[in-house]
Amino acid sequence: MLVLYPDIKPYRSDLLPRQEPHEIYFEESGSPDGIPVLFVHGGPGGGCSTSDRCFFDPEKYRIILFDQRGTGRSTPHAELMHNNTQALIEDMEALREHLGVEQWLLFGGSWGSTLSLLYAQAHPDKVLGMILRGIFLCRQKDLDWLYQGGAAHIFPDHWEAFIKPIPQAERDNLLSAYYQRLTSANELAQLSAAKAWSQWEAQCATLRPNQELVNNFTAPHRAISMARIETHYFIHDGFIDDNQILNNMDKISHIPSIIVHGRYDMVCTLDNAKALHDAWPESELKIIRDAGHSSREPGTVDALIRATQEFAQRIEKDFTDPA
Repeated sequence: MLVLYPDIKPYRSDLLPRQEPHEIYFEESGSPDGIPVLFVHGGPGGGCSTSDRCFFDPEKYRIILFDQRGTGRSTPHAELMHNNTQALIEDMEALREHLGVEQWLLFGGSWGSTLSLLYAQAHPDKVLGMILRGIFLCRQKDLDWLYQGGAAHIFPDHWEAFIKPIPQAERDNLLSAYYQRLTSANELAQLSAAKAWSQWEAQCATLRPNQELVNNFTAPHRAISMARIETHYFIHDGFIDDNQILNNMDKISHIPSIIVHGRYDMVCTLDNAKALHDAWPESELKIIRDAGHSSREPGTVDALIRATQEFAQRIEKDFTDPA
């Protein structure tokens, strides 16, 4: 079974000024002359980590990471103003132009798969291919599954902790109730709500309990950005129309893709990936039999590394032989 490549350091990092007040952190690692690949992180609000570089052979890929608005090392932290899906798509395109990339491979998981698909539908001529994990189509039923009682049937104990901070009278719309607390002026209330929100997602994300992941998600810096930005996006339906992605698959039907999805994904259920695959003749669907949602589960890591190796073999010649 394949594992992550060894840790590497970026050879370039910087901030890209965007619509005020936002500045977007980005970095490059691996081979400057390699296949450009953009890592599109999840959440929204999750930010990148150093290990996200390690899905790619650094001798073959020009690895580009960026933190979406309000996340990670982008500034201001957890900012909601001018933070929406169309703005993120525009940030990605601005980053491509800034880096002088003609076309790139997109690698996105969870919300990162959503954003990658929406970017590709807006700019299909800029996309070499796509590796997508833990598909999230951001439909109303997908939001209801996680935040209005669907996953509660699988994790009733964790669900009890999730709803505990919300009074009974507000539990018919937990997304709205959390959003009110996460956008309040009370910083202690914000942090408490953020930790409860992020803990619920982390506890649902793996087939086997993973306290390290829970600790990572509930660390104050990440919890605040994830919870605030997720509720901001989801209370606005992801700033897209319901079923928008599937309704526009004709725009990217020619783009090759490998879809990796855990059979026991309780954050984004497998029907997301199956519906996408059915609408995308050029896609390959890899169902990981012993995995949930997290990109770090062994079977999922193995499938993602194999996908990056396969794409390198497919397209490397175009970058090494100009003829």
